[in-house]
Amino acid sequence: MLDISHNEEFQEINMNNIYKVIYYLLENNQPFNIVCEYKNIEFKPELPSDITDMFGEHILFSIVGYSFESSVLNSDIFLFEAGFGSENIGTVVNVPLLNIKQILVNEIPILINMASSSVKKKVTKKNKDDSQIKNSMEALLNNPKNKKFIKKS
Repeated sequence: MLDISHNEEFQEINMNNIYKVIYYLLENNQPFNIVCEYKNIEFKPELPSDITDMFGEHILFSIVGYSFESSVLNSDIFLFEAGFGSENIGTVVNVPLLNIKQILVNEIPILINMASSSVKKKVTKKNKDDSQIKNSMEALLNNPKNKKFIKKS
């Protein structure tokens, strides 16, 4: 499972599923909860350390009321406003979609994300094309019958 959870295609599939489920819930005015990995979540403005020190590896957010109304869904990030602590300190929470590990409605999990939230660096098309050209040239030169195609200086 570890190998597939870091696979870029598997991550993309899970991110698309998360996006579609949240989009559906927002469009149908259905409040929900999300369980997220704490790493890579941003709070703007930052929360005081006495609040963040209480967070564990995972955080449960209830997307109801003002958090639901203020939510914004992008292709790779879910944003919403929330209040924390006894003073209800307001902040905008930025959650990368792959950090969302579960989506729950009425305490029932409707989505479980098994993909790693560590996004691999994508290989650029240029680098991929360059390596394919190099591999093709090596394959061409390894066949003795193809030597006639090599231009001699």
